[in-house]
Amino acid sequence: MEAQANIIQARVLPNYPGLDGAQVAPLGSGLVNQTYLVSGGSERFVLQRLNPVFSAAVNQNIDAVTRRLAKLGMVTPRLVPTVNGSLSVDLGVQAGLWRLLTHVDGVSFDLVASLGQARAAGGLVARFHRALDGLDHEFAGMRAGVHDTAQHMARLREALGVHLEHRLHREVSALSADLFSAASDLPLLPTLPRRVCHGDLKFNNILFSGCESPASERALCLIDLDTVGPMLLAHELGDAWRSWCNRNPEDASPAMFDLGVFRASFEGFRDGLGRALSVEERRAFLHGVEWISLELAMRFAADALLESYFGWAPERYPGRGEHNLARARGQWALHRAVCATRRERAQVLEA
Repeated sequence: MEAQANIIQARVLPNYPGLDGAQVAPLGSGLVNQTYLVSGGSERFVLQRLNPVFSAAVNQNIDAVTRRLAKLGMVTPRLVPTVNGSLSVDLGVQAGLWRLLTHVDGVSFDLVASLGQARAAGGLVARFHRALDGLDHEFAGMRAGVHDTAQHMARLREALGVHLEHRLHREVSALSADLFSAASDLPLLPTLPRRVCHGDLKFNNILFSGCESPASERALCLIDLDTVGPMLLAHELGDAWRSWCNRNPEDASPAMFDLGVFRASFEGFRDGLGRALSVEERRAFLHGVEWISLELAMRFAADALLESYFGWAPERYPGRGEHNLARARGQWALHRAVCATRRERAQVLEA
């Protein structure tokens, strides 16, 4: 941590006007990027070191999206240019790629606190999508195959074959057999046009006005925009519901899929979208959350052996692999809970 602090003070902050010597503190609990709160005088900013999976090109995507959102009057973080007008600071492979964003004064929640909060979250996502319809921007630097389930299955199989001596191989192998079997039983998603989406709608990527009601039921904006770009709504909403409707942390098992949160958030999304949903869209929403929960279980299972992508909590687990195995088991439990509610979810989506 001390070495990172030295890099920030000596090599990152001097690239931004007025931030030499600003106070810096860790912020949030994101699994991918390293995030800090920067306090410079009366202003606050969010500083991030990007995970190497992202290139500097994603900042061009973020800039285009947030410009459109701001133009339409929506609250959004904005990238802060360096003194040279760049959207990031590239210090090379060892020291990393950094960016600075404006700070939005809001509160995030790891779990949905109320049905009103779920409805507000769904409405915000719909307004986000509406605002970005027709955006003229060529998205670059996007992660290829992020929701290519076949690719994730292949990666997991490869990890199982390569890391035979890994301390967790036996446990990951047993879980993987269940995951592969479940994938063969799921209905395929319908083919629908892609829309500009957020791409990572876990619940703590939404900021609310405050900690207590009614402020906690006013959704302000979406954050962590590295994954914005064209994708299927089934994947976008599927990822949202696997996060929002699970009443337990994602690394906890058993899981419980909350139908009340599902109903409220869908109603918020439907009412905020401003158009009717097609039969095929509703079918995609029905099965999207099933595929996403299974897909994420596969990704966590692979990284339990690879130990190269997702962050982990060293105060709770002896290693990155152990934490990712717990996450994989948690998502597998969620997948089974989701599938058990298919009939009830279909009734909600038909309303």
